Amino acid sequence: MSHSPSPSAAKASSRVKVLAFSGALGGFLFGFDSSVVNGAVDSIQGRFDLSSGMTGFSVASALLGCAIGAWIAGPVSNKWGRTRAMVLGSVFFLVSSLGAGFAFSVWDLVGWRVIGGLGIGIASVTAPAYIAEISPKDSRGRLGSMQQLAITIGIFVALLSDAVIANGAGGAANDLWFGVEAWRWMFIVGVIPAAVYGVVSWGMPESPRSLMLQDKHDDARNVLQTLVPADQVEGEVTEIRDAIEKDRLANSGSLRGSMLGLRPIVWVGIIMAILQQFVGINVIFYYSTTLWSSVGFDESNSFTISVITSVTNVLVTLIAIGLVDKVGRRPLLLTGSVGMFVSLGIMAIAFTQSVTVDGGPSLPGAWGPLALVFANVFVISFGATWGPLLWLMLGEVFPNTIRAKAMGLATSANWLANFAVSMLFPVLAGFSLAFSYGLFALFALISLPFAYFFIPETKGVALEETDSMTVPRRQKARTPKL
Repeated sequence: MSHSPSPSAAKASSRVKVLAFSGALGGFLFGFDSSVVNGAVDSIQGRFDLSSGMTGFSVASALLGCAIGAWIAGPVSNKWGRTRAMVLGSVFFLVSSLGAGFAFSVWDLVGWRVIGGLGIGIASVTAPAYIAEISPKDSRGRLGSMQQLAITIGIFVALLSDAVIANGAGGAANDLWFGVEAWRWMFIVGVIPAAVYGVVSWGMPESPRSLMLQDKHDDARNVLQTLVPADQVEGEVTEIRDAIEKDRLANSGSLRGSMLGLRPIVWVGIIMAILQQFVGINVIFYYSTTLWSSVGFDESNSFTISVITSVTNVLVTLIAIGLVDKVGRRPLLLTGSVGMFVSLGIMAIAFTQSVTVDGGPSLPGAWGPLALVFANVFVISFGATWGPLLWLMLGEVFPNTIRAKAMGLATSANWLANFAVSMLFPVLAGFSLAFSYGLFALFALISLPFAYFFIPETKGVALEETDSMTVPRRQKARTPKL
């Protein structure tokens, strides 16, 4: 059987980077969909005359679809392959963007948001899995972090487009083009990234590890010949095949284990995914426009602040990409936990000073700017650590035979935690913003000992070595310099 000649090391590295970037477009949809509702929240509440609880549900409803999409992503991507699963996700998101834009009732809107969530949930599992499976171990941290970079860019583009559309119409509730309200156009523009992602995914080669799991060894070898230098191809094929056979002989393709029915490493992934959301990061990106309006900033300024925050998120993700393969995963996580706890604690203290003005909360004197500054410190602490590293490590810590299923389970937990926070925040905020941010600070504090004692270091570890990975008690933790 003839094969195309393998590339040089430089060409192989360039091709891997292009494919990693292409796969990360799923993260762009993830971020775009997560935040595009930000600028529409108040208009949706007014248009459909919703209570705070129903407003929270309409915002969070997409996350239920995300949880379901993440749950089915493992079986779907194992059967169809990673790239075809990505194409399916793009179709769901495209249909949802149109449906949500022309929704005629809140339940109609919720239904379309759930469908879009299915697509985002699928992308949130398959994209990091694909990137991890095509990346060499010495640069997997940087390439895997591209998923989070794409998420942050998606958030930025969504908030920027919301601001442009709202300002163009003189308000999100006003008509823009063709007599259609501006908030509806915020959803409709999602058709563009969905179509781009579908076309790109269709043209991407399948992950060689996914092909090997389907016993398509020749196809896997052909893909590897385009990704690694010629003298490394057979070694990669043998290493992947041996690891898969070892897992199968040990019956380790199952998630089941002795710790409450699951393998310990699966629980590590699930708890890490939940903690990443329970610090309240998406409150900043789902409700920031409403939040800053409630403490004294007008709508235009609130949109601008939200865009600035999203730019900050993009920039600090670049810092994470530069550091993750140099200092390791765990030192960054520990540093992030400390930074999140401190910044959220100060925000909670600031909101204890809130007073009621014209029936709404307001922060007097310097407390408003102080809350704004430390909201961005929180975004920096999260965006350089727990934000990108969750998606990177979920693609690294699980063995080949359970990677897609375990990632699906952990990612579903992440989306459900996201749903809980997004659903409850309007109610909690109505009760007390200080209590809300104090609760987020508590979970940030919990994340510190969890990262220290339970999250394994995966820097420089080949994916085929993760079959022996459990919890890091045998790994000496490095305490970061703060």
